[in-house]
Amino acid sequence: MDMQLGIDATVEEEYAYQSNLLHEFSKISNIDRAWIFKSDKSLSSQGMFCISQPNLLENKRRKFILSSTIFKESNSSVKFQWAPFPIELYGVSIIAPSPSGAKLLVVRNPENEGPSRFEIWSSSHMEKEFHISPAVHGSVYTDGWFEGISWNLDETSIAYVAEEPSPSKPTFNDMGYKKGGLLDKDCGSWKGQGDWKDDWGETYAGKRQPALFVINVTSGEVQAVKGIDKSLSVGQVVWAPSTEGSEQYLVFVGWSSGTRKLGMKYCSNRPCALYAVKAPYHESKTNELELQTTGEMHALNLTQSISSALFPRFSSNGKFLVFLSARSSVDSGVHLATNSLHRIDWPTDGKLYQSMKIYDVLSDLVSVIVNGGISGAFESNPWLSDGCTMILSSIWHSRQVLLSVNVLSGEILRISPADSNFSWNLLMLDGNNVVAVSSSPVDIPQINYGMIIEKATKSSVWSWETILSPIFRCSDKVGSLLSSLQFNILKIPVKNVDDSLSKGARKPYEAFFVSSKTKKEDVRDPLIVILHGGPHDVSLSSFSKSWAFLCSVGFSLLIVNYRGSLGFGEEALQSLPGKVGSQESTVLTMVSKEQETDVNDVLSAIDHIINLGLASPSKITATGISHGGFLTTHLIGQAPEKFAAAAAINPVCNLALMIGTTDIPDWCYVEAYGTIAKNHYTKAPSAEDLALFYSKSPISHLSKVKTPTLFLLGVQDVRVPIPDGLQYARALKEKGVEVKVIMFPNDVHGLERPQSDFECFLNIGVWFKKFCK
Repeated sequence: MDMQLGIDATVEEEYAYQSNLLHEFSKISNIDRAWIFKSDKSLSSQGMFCISQPNLLENKRRKFILSSTIFKESNSSVKFQWAPFPIELYGVSIIAPSPSGAKLLVVRNPENEGPSRFEIWSSSHMEKEFHISPAVHGSVYTDGWFEGISWNLDETSIAYVAEEPSPSKPTFNDMGYKKGGLLDKDCGSWKGQGDWKDDWGETYAGKRQPALFVINVTSGEVQAVKGIDKSLSVGQVVWAPSTEGSEQYLVFVGWSSGTRKLGMKYCSNRPCALYAVKAPYHESKTNELELQTTGEMHALNLTQSISSALFPRFSSNGKFLVFLSARSSVDSGVHLATNSLHRIDWPTDGKLYQSMKIYDVLSDLVSVIVNGGISGAFESNPWLSDGCTMILSSIWHSRQVLLSVNVLSGEILRISPADSNFSWNLLMLDGNNVVAVSSSPVDIPQINYGMIIEKATKSSVWSWETILSPIFRCSDKVGSLLSSLQFNILKIPVKNVDDSLSKGARKPYEAFFVSSKTKKEDVRDPLIVILHGGPHDVSLSSFSKSWAFLCSVGFSLLIVNYRGSLGFGEEALQSLPGKVGSQESTVLTMVSKEQETDVNDVLSAIDHIINLGLASPSKITATGISHGGFLTTHLIGQAPEKFAAAAAINPVCNLALMIGTTDIPDWCYVEAYGTIAKNHYTKAPSAEDLALFYSKSPISHLSKVKTPTLFLLGVQDVRVPIPDGLQYARALKEKGVEVKVIMFPNDVHGLERPQSDFECFLNIGVWFKKFCK
């Protein structure tokens, strides 16, 4: 009898078993955002948690709200009293509480070209509902990058970022061009395509320019903010503090596209600045007349002296404007790098000037590495009560930690436990206390509540209490499987160190090893080597449902943070550009002759755990996405005898093909040539360029590949377009290598849609089982 999947009964049984187990893991929820609302009672406050969970049948993420009352008890402990059930949010794009917590904005974006819906809620009912016509603006940006929603202090207006209105298009009928445009219910005409416009690439394909708007929450009147140059894409808006009778300003991030927009997703190397602009008037005709009299004020560039300024936040007392800068990324051309923290003293008289004085709070050369942008941004209100100390999440080697930073003195303190290999993520502040989530590769997330128990002149001691929560519950089966796992972080020494390497590039890099703690010492599970993308990204020691699932079906995991990863200092990160893949060809003199780092670092990490007796040399597999797929396909070409199977997710296989189709051609030049070539993308690649790109690519080693390989490709990917992986897969098939290709027609680079993510890791698990018996 033919099996449903066209495979033998044994493999189909494995497929069914792993599918059922992965479904159990997929039920574990995530906390997306959280807010604190202060109660009239001084010893309690109200927490509101926005939670998400995959909805596999609808292929969406189910969102819901769960509330908890937080009681501070007399013995310095804390108690969370959770609501009995969460409330599901239907069709909600984003929510934003007002500064006092008395009101709540709910935005519902249209699925088609309909109006955006704005709802203003009080504690007991919906006070207002406004439908914003597409002629005013398109969908509100809720992407975590351009996204910005900010209430003014008196809670009468909200500034936000949305798509600019759709441009007019020519109209035609059976006689040709029709003057006057297309009328409603006019069946005898059609809209032409109009001019094509650049977008910001991956995940932004088809989205229009982000622009700034303000809505009056009483009248529903929406105004586009004037004075902003049309060439600027805006985002991350915040309302500046103001005194009675003074001007009200908006501060936002502006990106200028120049002649071409390059991909923005995962790329902080796009030059940007902080701008201030007067907020539009809403109240009366008098103000409108005053505006006509005084003239329109153009947005002021506050940060002309620095190449990047992101995530502006005003201190709670309004004295400081702090922001992150990705100047290391912008100046070098690498897509992500070590960020720095800066401060502007906000003028008390309300008078602003071009390029205000910028103070370095933490430069990118400090020993503690601040990568707040990688953590997603600052929390909306990151300030302790002293008005100058902020709490933020940061990457520290393979961990994410919590830091307190005094923006006046630059004093920095790690406040999450120093002896923990867990990763910690900031959720929100409750006065001077901190609510955070911690987890590890073998421990599901848990909520932690932190309090200062001892203040000293130069440091503070923090106490952490684990909070019992219904949010991160898992099934008994999953809990039992996780309890049988263990992990530790390994230091991998750099091989073949020579004087040409920078000091930072000579230091050990890290990998964490996840394995069963119940197996006999002489029994070694097959090994999956997991490789992050970027390459300037990092795998954190936090919980991943996908990783935990793979380990639970009988694999050990080696998760490698090769040199060039975030969190190990700027020197180590900058040691990789120009040396990715292989260094067998030096076509142009600008190419460094130093030994490549990423491929050899991974091979060294594998040899390291084999030498420790933790893995069997005959049962090794590899997988990764994007640059992780680049490394995966390089490994099976450069070390063809080492790998039993491989799985590549939207892999970079041929830079010479990718350069003409990707939204980030600059990435190809920087990683292949080094940072010296960051601006070469503006030219068509020469024959010498294409030869170098080919030599750096996995496809140059294709003749040696014999490893069975699974390819998982998103058809809508504009970062590494599908021909790249498909060309490599077809070439492997032609030479007789066992290949399986799975296409995801509606997915982009990340394969993050619930069904796609589920099928991706299910097929990886089954594929590796097939070849590691």
